[in-house]
Amino acid sequence: MTERFRKDTLMSMMNTGDILETIEMFTQDNLDVRTVTMGISLLDCIDPDPKKACEKIYNKITTKAADLVPAVEHISAEYGIPIINKRISVTPIAMLLGACPDADPVDFAKALDAAGKKVGVNFVGGYTALVHKGFSAGDRRLIESIPRALAETDIVCSSVNIGATKAGLNMDAIKLMGEAVKKASELTADRQCIGAAKLVVFCNAPEDNPFMAGAFHGPGEPDCEIHVGVSGPGAVRAALARLPKDAPIDEVAELVKRTAFKITRVGQLVANLASKALGVPAGIIDLSLAPTPAVGDSVANILEEMGLETCGCCGTTACLALLNDAVKKGGVMASSHVGGLSGAFIPVSEDAGMIDAARSGDLSIEKLEAMTAVCSVGLDMIVIPGDTAPSTISAIIADEAAIGMVNSKTTAVRVIPAIGKHDGEELEFGGLFGSGPIMKLHNDRSSEKFISRGGRIPAPMQALKN
Repeated sequence: MTERFRKDTLMSMMNTGDILETIEMFTQDNLDVRTVTMGISLLDCIDPDPKKACEKIYNKITTKAADLVPAVEHISAEYGIPIINKRISVTPIAMLLGACPDADPVDFAKALDAAGKKVGVNFVGGYTALVHKGFSAGDRRLIESIPRALAETDIVCSSVNIGATKAGLNMDAIKLMGEAVKKASELTADRQCIGAAKLVVFCNAPEDNPFMAGAFHGPGEPDCEIHVGVSGPGAVRAALARLPKDAPIDEVAELVKRTAFKITRVGQLVANLASKALGVPAGIIDLSLAPTPAVGDSVANILEEMGLETCGCCGTTACLALLNDAVKKGGVMASSHVGGLSGAFIPVSEDAGMIDAARSGDLSIEKLEAMTAVCSVGLDMIVIPGDTAPSTISAIIADEAAIGMVNSKTTAVRVIPAIGKHDGEELEFGGLFGSGPIMKLHNDRSSEKFISRGGRIPAPMQALKN
């Protein structure tokens, strides 16, 4: 690729001033493309013989994604764009299990793990079941196998959708997921309970999400496509730091929107280049301000730059609502197709500012739940005491899912019971997962009877809202 072609491509995306500003975002503000995720349909791998099905899965992934890592690394080197992860999402595995009722679901997880390692990606998502209205063949077996699958693989991630605005909440599935989260931590207690960190429970799960642990390739998606997830909390924080401290709040919103536009254009460029290099259609751009443990790359620090003394104080939810909305508005104008989660993430263990706020006691799990009503996901990467009952975890999931169901938005829960640990201690995951202080659950009263009822919470009315 010639230098002239590179310059022409960049110039077609943005003007010279924008290019220089974007370069500064890369070098000083931790801007990166968080992931290039290839979505792969496994519907043509369904087979009543589980051994043959696993062989088909391995062969399809290693064929379709054979050039994914080298192509993305080439783009990163050519354009000087940091691209942190290469990932794969696949059809929900529960959909394949229905054809082979005697199969061990973990064998499918191991096939995903082996294929992902063969092509060199960081994670494979799609050990998934969609059970918002009930269980079909294979769903319950997959859910019950999740703890073992995550303990016996390295790069496989799992997700389960237990509710939707139009379907209500599947309380039987919510009960099972509380048990699965606790068991996933127990089986990986010798590895900082990492199993639960690779498991997320959704309401209104998007089918084109490139971010882990919730990525899966929905049944309505094409055979293969490329999604890009862009991040840049540090770039937004740096832009706000240059704004006068007494600027009106609508100027803050406008600046966030303009910054999000520039960041998203970088993601669109990477998507176009990856699509051309791999001969695969470009899917969506997910502009989600996904923080890292690096200093200055924090969503909490953005909120503090808006005028809060610390993340978690009064006003935090309002600032987060502004941020999430402005990011969406800027991103949608900069991309051909916006999808996934797109907004602001608040994963506690992955955000240096939120870690500090949690350690100081300024940020509680109750405040985080309020914040999830206006952010793009939910209760994410929160470490809770290891003796938390499965029914309490299920109740946390139910509360968070109710917010998503009633507000027609995606919500999720990724909590990690720290087995053998208590308030004041921490888990150290390393890498993008960061480290998490154990957050106290201030109400230890039981939800067991509520969770044991089972059944479904009906879908909310879509009219007469107030």
